[in-house]
Amino acid sequence: MGATTSISGAARGGRGARERILRAAEELFYARGIHATGVAALIKAAHVSPRTFYVHFPTKNALVEEYLRRFESEKSIAAEAELEREDLPPAQRLLAIFTPDEGDPPALIRGCPFHNAVVEGAGELPEVTRLAQRHKQAFRDRLVATAAEAGAADPEALGRQLAVLFEGANALAASCNDAQVFTDARGAAKALLELALGAAPEG
Repeated sequence: MGATTSISGAARGGRGARERILRAAEELFYARGIHATGVAALIKAAHVSPRTFYVHFPTKNALVEEYLRRFESEKSIAAEAELEREDLPPAQRLLAIFTPDEGDPPALIRGCPFHNAVVEGAGELPEVTRLAQRHKQAFRDRLVATAAEAGAADPEALGRQLAVLFEGANALAASCNDAQVFTDARGAAKALLELALGAAPEG
């Protein structure tokens, strides 16, 4: 349910220094954590000089903020992107957000990058908090809209309930490193949908 990328084999040219720094941030911040990833590690992974790094990002916090903005502007979080699928009816899209990633499970489940950044910020990174709040509100709004499209009697309530399930599942899966949590959450979400729609959604 996470969002990972690889910078393996990144060339010194090609994408440009700023892009390499952002790709390094995407991998290292998500996999290791923000506090555990120092500027030196980012510089090494991105194959840039300290001077080049600071030309593009005057502070590490500026890089953290841009790292989060990328999930809104350029690459969606995989589970949340399920709500945009055109090959599934609305009720199935609501269930699909609880499907664990296919393929080999990651060595460590890291959960939501916005949640992780807010926890690590501990109230000291107000722009990170603002970005996370905006992202979470937009996600709840998409759930409510999809619930309305599915024909829920009270789409606002259903959307907010599914948001709580989804966020809780991500946090618990990351805390316990256990993908089974998503299967359990999907069962609970299906029960909520049955009540809200008056019939069991397929799948």
